[in-house]
Amino acid sequence: MTSLSTAAASAVRSSMKKATIRIVPFILLMYIMAFVDRVNLGFATNELKVHAGVSTAAYALGASLFFVTYCFLEVPSNVIMHKVGARIWMARIMISWGLISAATMFVNNEAWFYVLRLLLGAAEAGFFPGIILFLTYWFPDEYRGRVTGLFYFGAPLAFIFGAPVSGMFLNMDGVAGLWGYPWMFLMEGLGATAVGIAALFVLCDAPRKAKWLTEPEKKALTAVLDAENAAKNQHGHTSMLSAMKDRTVLYFGLVFALVQMGVSVALFFLPAQISAMMGKGANPVVTGFVVAIPWTCALLATYFVPRYAEKVRRYGIIGGASLILAAVGMLVSAGTTPVVAVVALCLAVAGLWACQPIFWTLLTNYKTGAAAVTGIALVNTIANIGNFFAPNVKVWADQSFNSGFGGLIVLALVTALAGLIYIPLGKHKGVRATAGEAPVVVPNQDDVASHGASQDA
Repeated sequence: MTSLSTAAASAVRSSMKKATIRIVPFILLMYIMAFVDRVNLGFATNELKVHAGVSTAAYALGASLFFVTYCFLEVPSNVIMHKVGARIWMARIMISWGLISAATMFVNNEAWFYVLRLLLGAAEAGFFPGIILFLTYWFPDEYRGRVTGLFYFGAPLAFIFGAPVSGMFLNMDGVAGLWGYPWMFLMEGLGATAVGIAALFVLCDAPRKAKWLTEPEKKALTAVLDAENAAKNQHGHTSMLSAMKDRTVLYFGLVFALVQMGVSVALFFLPAQISAMMGKGANPVVTGFVVAIPWTCALLATYFVPRYAEKVRRYGIIGGASLILAAVGMLVSAGTTPVVAVVALCLAVAGLWACQPIFWTLLTNYKTGAAAVTGIALVNTIANIGNFFAPNVKVWADQSFNSGFGGLIVLALVTALAGLIYIPLGKHKGVRATAGEAPVVVPNQDDVASHGASQDA
């Protein structure tokens, strides 16, 4: 491996500033659009029932069908992106899912609803793992944690601003002879398509192809990325197939599946929980602002916590502690006063979101190159199994314990378990390059975790 001179180190820092300004805001916009198109279905539940004949049971089945094709095509999507390039493939994903989402405006029966949900899952498959993989093409280990944290702003921002925008479109009943929900699907779907078209002009597959970097910046950044990849390849399997058999990758998948079961509380039940706490007579606008408070805390946590973990190099402990604190917040929010519950939910949502950028940093520190292509997609596929089961677990627990908080308590315990088994992941600290030194694998510092994670077979 080649040592970095002071000039090369300066060139890497300069390239990182340019890449952060050029790439990160755009992929953040892409993620916001993805979440808006993911959750807007929830705003049209009643309208689809009344005007399109989609029953409650059919709605639940259609929502789940999305994950069938989504999970099945995650790995193939990442393989294709690795071959054809992120610019073309991410644009394809966004353009196709935007058009299919917009076509939901034409739903007039349950069968058509099922077909579009399956197609939407197929179109969107690979978006999230594709972005995570794309970041490995551009950002060395030293920078990737904070960049992933900025990318994760997308979900909270989508919830903070997506609800008012969707509500605005739903209020367009009668405009051009349409109900409000077709306008919502049409405008938000076409918005995603427009961003997809823009991706063809904004994204760049790799530093060596970036016209907005100088030649010294291209060479220095490429040298660091290549050296880091070479160092990682000396410590594990490198092929796509081997990554799918790697027990440590499967361990990552198990951890993230449990994390996503906790996340489902925030995604699917947080608004209803806050609304119930505030009572039937509460102003919907006020309720909306209260719902935004935990997501604002999530924004702050997603910014500061990964940066701190990166600074002290204690990824596993900090990520695990975030989840355990989230579990405590979930437990405290059950059956308490509204003020205490909102504070507790702030802690819960912040912890659930802060751990996720750290998680992806650890995984991409562990796998690189061809192995990362399938490894990232496989982990995300396993995680979505958690997304699929979590709502059913909550309903089962609520009914079994005859309590509206039974499911929340069970999922809080699942989140605590996720925090405990998250800690061993901290052994994968990756590679760090500094001026005058060769990039090397950073030794493990999370001694408590050194024997917890599974090793390659």
